[in-house]
Amino acid sequence: MCFIHFFSIIFQERIKYKNCFYEKDSLIFLVLFLLISCKKQKEAELKLQKQSRIVWQPYDETNDLAATQKLEKIRMHLKLVNSKVRDKNDIWKVLEHELDYFSEEKYDSLKGFILEKDIPIIQQNIKEGKLTYEELALFYIYRIRKYESDNALSLNSVISLNPNVIEEARALDSVDKATIDLYSVFGMPILLKDNINTADMLTTAGAIALENNSTDNAFITEKLLEKKALVLGKANLSEWAYFLCSGCPVGYSAIGGQTLNPYGRMIFETGGSSSGSGVAVAANFCVAAVGTETSGSILSPSSQNSVVGLKPTIGVLSRTGIVPISSTLDTPGPMTKSVIDNAILLNALIGGDKNDSASVDTDVDFVNSIKAVALNGKKFGVIKEFLKDSLYKNAINNIQKAGGEIVEIEPEQTSLPGFLSILNIDMRNDLPKYIEGHAGSNVAIKGIEDAVSFNLEDTLIRIPYGQQLFLGIMKDSTSAEALKKIKENLKIIARNYFDESIDTYKLDAVLSINNYHAGYAAVAKYPALTVPMGYTKKGEPKGLTFISKPFSEAKLMQLAQAYQLETEERKIPSNYAD
Repeated sequence: MCFIHFFSIIFQERIKYKNCFYEKDSLIFLVLFLLISCKKQKEAELKLQKQSRIVWQPYDETNDLAATQKLEKIRMHLKLVNSKVRDKNDIWKVLEHELDYFSEEKYDSLKGFILEKDIPIIQQNIKEGKLTYEELALFYIYRIRKYESDNALSLNSVISLNPNVIEEARALDSVDKATIDLYSVFGMPILLKDNINTADMLTTAGAIALENNSTDNAFITEKLLEKKALVLGKANLSEWAYFLCSGCPVGYSAIGGQTLNPYGRMIFETGGSSSGSGVAVAANFCVAAVGTETSGSILSPSSQNSVVGLKPTIGVLSRTGIVPISSTLDTPGPMTKSVIDNAILLNALIGGDKNDSASVDTDVDFVNSIKAVALNGKKFGVIKEFLKDSLYKNAINNIQKAGGEIVEIEPEQTSLPGFLSILNIDMRNDLPKYIEGHAGSNVAIKGIEDAVSFNLEDTLIRIPYGQQLFLGIMKDSTSAEALKKIKENLKIIARNYFDESIDTYKLDAVLSINNYHAGYAAVAKYPALTVPMGYTKKGEPKGLTFISKPFSEAKLMQLAQAYQLETEERKIPSNYAD
């Protein structure tokens, strides 16, 4: 406003000067005077904005923690809410200077163009000049600070923010918007689970042992940057991808604190281990996020937070530069509010990686594959036992109404003997390889034994819920030959579980709930995609999960897209709608 006023005065004075009312020196003096006045006004405004910065304040968590002890689910009996080793203000401190110029009024003016919108709509809004990539990134950073600094609403879903993200966004704003593909991640702020390596931020896996882990980019991080996505920051997670303690709360990490569910804060579980990724997408803290799964770690938090989550076939996405549990079962995957966004993000992440022995190169365009979809004429295997669940039954009814054919199946429930040994032995072998090849030089631990010893130095801070699973890794004596047999046996068991029905009835997919069949899908190496299915009477989200044979991601997305368009079950969490 100062500069508008400034030019208005100059214009008036220039007219007077032309009419000889003022000498030239007087006009120059006036210009200098007004410039100095504007500068002082701007400095005063900036000083006021800095003084009014939002600051997170620690609080007495006693009452909140006591309330969780009354919950039926024991895993929700919390010992702490916020991290004891990190000041939450440090998350946005690196970008405070950018937020000083982004007001609540500006935030409010942009909400209608961003909240709950899918990528094509956001890209279209940018093309039409309704907002910029810089404003989009600032909107999310402001929103993260707005909620995470409020002790009544904080979700502990973010561990760190990219200090360079606004500069990167500004650079993208210089590109001709007419050339931007609406179905691309160009300029879209994406959060990565904090076990995925990033050069701009530390990669901690939520563990104090990796607190200062400075790395190069993971393969999939590079893929995102090649497509000009904005890596907004790192999402919280269940520490060590929930392979540390037994029976402990999902979503807890020593670095990030306890991730909380926006649909029932300190009431419902977040799911794990990609807890922060699911929560951040649900609460509109980013356009989309990337999680990782070994067995249920994408499907669980996606279902629990009413978002779309894909666990791809092993090999579709690279694992290089990701803190591992199991090179046999690990995979990253996209987590989004819609199936179309999931396809867009998957397109950006794919690519053959010569450093990952399981990696395959695919030329599938997942976005184009779901543009023409329908449930009519598709055949689904429905787990008869699950029809007791009212949400599942309603979802099946909706599919039938849309022309889908339903086949009730009763696959024999079988155990997965030796499953834990796959995780134990793989992590014992794979973690040292990650540390040697992809961790920073200042990481002191070399493997599981070192991590156990490190944690024992301060159990209250480093492992308040224990490290039973780490101790189990050390005790597992399964030989390499025995492990090979376990893997082969479980693959046969799990594939038979699905294939008997898929092949007999020529099914397009088997329908499950949440992560109920995640273990089977993991050892079978089958893809699984979960979509919001609705909410219980208490308001807890559930997901309908589509499972099919290897490399059928495009088919699953077609079916899930048709279902989502038919039902539109997802709702924004009511306390995070502003």
